[in-house]
Amino acid sequence: MGAEVPLAALVGLLVTLLLLSAFFSGSETALMSLNRYQLRHKAREGHRGAKIAERLLQRPDRLISLILLGNNLVNFSAASLVAIIAFKLGGQPAVALGTLILTLIVLIFAEAAPKTLAALHPERLAFPAALIYYPLMKITYPLVWLINNAANGVLWLLGVRDNTAHSHALTREELRTIVHDASSRISNRYRRMLISILDLERVTVDDVMIPHNEIIGIDLNDEPEEIAAIINASNHSRLPVFRNNIDEVVGVLHLRRLANLAQFSFDKNALIKLLEDPYFVPEGTPLSTQLVQFQRRRQRIALVVDEYGDIQGLVTLEDILEEIVGEFTTDPADNGDDVVRENNDTYLVKAAVNIRELNRSQDWQLPTDGPKTLNGLIVEMLETIPDPATRLTISGYPIEIVQADENRVRTVRIGPRNEVMETAD
Repeated sequence: MGAEVPLAALVGLLVTLLLLSAFFSGSETALMSLNRYQLRHKAREGHRGAKIAERLLQRPDRLISLILLGNNLVNFSAASLVAIIAFKLGGQPAVALGTLILTLIVLIFAEAAPKTLAALHPERLAFPAALIYYPLMKITYPLVWLINNAANGVLWLLGVRDNTAHSHALTREELRTIVHDASSRISNRYRRMLISILDLERVTVDDVMIPHNEIIGIDLNDEPEEIAAIINASNHSRLPVFRNNIDEVVGVLHLRRLANLAQFSFDKNALIKLLEDPYFVPEGTPLSTQLVQFQRRRQRIALVVDEYGDIQGLVTLEDILEEIVGEFTTDPADNGDDVVRENNDTYLVKAAVNIRELNRSQDWQLPTDGPKTLNGLIVEMLETIPDPATRLTISGYPIEIVQADENRVRTVRIGPRNEVMETAD
């Protein structure tokens, strides 16, 4: 008979097996906990461990089979070794006690502790482990292939199919969540811009357009002096040109073309020759779509029409960009006096103001999923044109009607928000 293996050697081998078990358990958790997008970014930057980890995770079923093969092999070997050591130390009764002790040791030192560490610092463990697993995968590939196919066959019989092709595709809402969670790495300004870009599909041209009755343009029926005054007073580079009213639009005038004409006399026929064809878009067009259309058509201004072809308003490229980056114009006409602070708590607001612009400028949260103007919101809620001194609450904002005429609300007073139910009196 051969010489017996020393007890110290058996204990040393057991410790080695437990360390391997901890490695397999921790590295499995680390690799599966990796942020796939951070991993892809590091791989594109040339990080060797990230490249190999990304390659291994392209087939997670094979990687799991390899890890389980190694983990079970060392765990079963450790159990057999404990039985031998226990029998040497105390005979048959010690074997049962050794199994119990091994179970506790494995749970604490080879499972719970390494998995917790891996979950807290996945990249520190995953990248070095990937360098080990990649050649190990090559060596054990036939056995891993057999185990993997057998496991997939069992899942197939149970009705489970492989749908990993789209498992990592992000929806818009998931991407919004990622941007929100990245607040510590992205400045608040850029985070708001990213979220605004994601929200462009929710917002339509109706939400940002200049309403029909507020469009400023050139009426060809006006006298030359009046046309000159409108052009000189304009803060816009393009103006719609019409006859009588905007519904009879003729074209769009780029004011820069006037600068190329020496001593332009405002001859109407000459003016008409300078016009660009009007560009019409249907109401309800998402801003994301309209932004692409502006780029493709090389346009900066469009007239919004309803299903009957009637003009509802005017939208510009600048309006869409302000939805993304916020107000950036110094146009005095845009600043105006739509909102006037009375004191620290209340504001006088023109009811014709666009709700989205009001929310953006005052950091309010008035509802934007219905009417586009404050007047429309109030009338929709009350279902009538209110009299002055009427009070109501919308989304927690107390509102008092200051001025109103027969067909619309003109001015309101808005107080600080409070958490109350919407009421009217």
